[in-house]
Amino acid sequence: MHPEIALHPVNRVVASIQSSLKSVADVNPTFMTLDDKACALRSLVEVETRLVELRLRVLSAADDVADAEGFRSAGAWLSHHTRLRRSDAAADLSLAQALDRDRPVLATAVREGRVNVAQAKVIVTALEELPTRVGVEVIAKAEAHLVGLAANHDPTELARLGRRILEVIDPERFEEEEARKLADAEQYAAEKQRLKMRALGDGTTRISGIVPDATAARLATYLHAFTNPRLSDGAVRSKTDESGQSEAEKPAFGGPLAMLGRPKQLAEAFSQLLEAFDPSRLPIHGGDATNVTVTISFADLKRDLGVATIDNGTPGDGFDTLTAAQARRLACTARIIPAVLGGDSEVLDLGRGQRLFTKAQRRALLLRDKTCRSEGCDIPGTWSEAHHLVPWSQGGVTDLENSALLCSKHHHRAHDPGYDMTRLTNGDLRFHRRR
Repeated sequence: MHPEIALHPVNRVVASIQSSLKSVADVNPTFMTLDDKACALRSLVEVETRLVELRLRVLSAADDVADAEGFRSAGAWLSHHTRLRRSDAAADLSLAQALDRDRPVLATAVREGRVNVAQAKVIVTALEELPTRVGVEVIAKAEAHLVGLAANHDPTELARLGRRILEVIDPERFEEEEARKLADAEQYAAEKQRLKMRALGDGTTRISGIVPDATAARLATYLHAFTNPRLSDGAVRSKTDESGQSEAEKPAFGGPLAMLGRPKQLAEAFSQLLEAFDPSRLPIHGGDATNVTVTISFADLKRDLGVATIDNGTPGDGFDTLTAAQARRLACTARIIPAVLGGDSEVLDLGRGQRLFTKAQRRALLLRDKTCRSEGCDIPGTWSEAHHLVPWSQGGVTDLENSALLCSKHHHRAHDPGYDMTRLTNGDLRFHRRR
């Protein structure tokens, strides 16, 4: 280090810290006591925060350093000389300038180690999102309040509280601003919404789009009915998407969007959702109900390798052929092939007759059982299946007295000849392996 530069107090502190760190370079933390480790971890986070704050303070005043070497900003200079990512250096510069020019209370808290850098970034973002029309005094109150909350909340919690800070500081203005923000967001969403579909020529179609949040939430709620986390063994586990990122590691957007499963499951659910639509409730086109016309010979319809042509009234969209198996699914949905009819000409699942429980019976079961009725199992009833206590094949009837909700694992076990099932006095079912 240049001797003249070392004379400045900041550089003397840096030199002292470097010297101190050298003195513990060979220390093995394994042999520290539990109390020593706990104390060191807490203290090191505080020291690290204060050291980063000092670096940010210097960075905020380093425009002349960048100018001297022809860099566009102090952040670009820092990235070049320290091998930091440009985005990280730019974010540091932005935070440094906010602390130096606009957020004195927050800057002091970071300098004293009461607010860490991650918390500071969240607080700055929350304050910047407040409209300037609320006034300087309100923003100052919000800053002080969030700094106080940092003592007991991590950055994720602070971000959530920051989005509602105006409700705490100025409730009357919050309602006005919230209504205005929602109206602006709805107008923006209406202008930005887009949906594109492009056939790729390999049997798949790329669908991409931007839709209003309300539309996305509604779709997510519907898809969740097909993607609930009930697994074959009845367990509910965290999921990992195709990139290897678990759900717990992803940003928590909340609401139905947070409940969706992996991309492949989501695509399968989307297909199931479309098949579940009632064609009679779709818009009328030219006096006829909206429909998809599939043309296929009866012989091909019966063969596995048959090919059908499809006409959905939109020429040239690329969706013109499908397999016989897909045609059979459409034909079944359209009630073209024979089906067993129940009461009021209701089409039932082929070959099952009145074996299936009705929607009304499912609702009654859910009200009665609430969860899987296997002893000690708490899988929600909405994720469970209706089971005949006396099997249908043995003369059991489809009514509430002969039914119970079971999760997938215990439903499989109920049909497993290796297990006996006993009904307890409280209505729960107990399983034990046969010897």
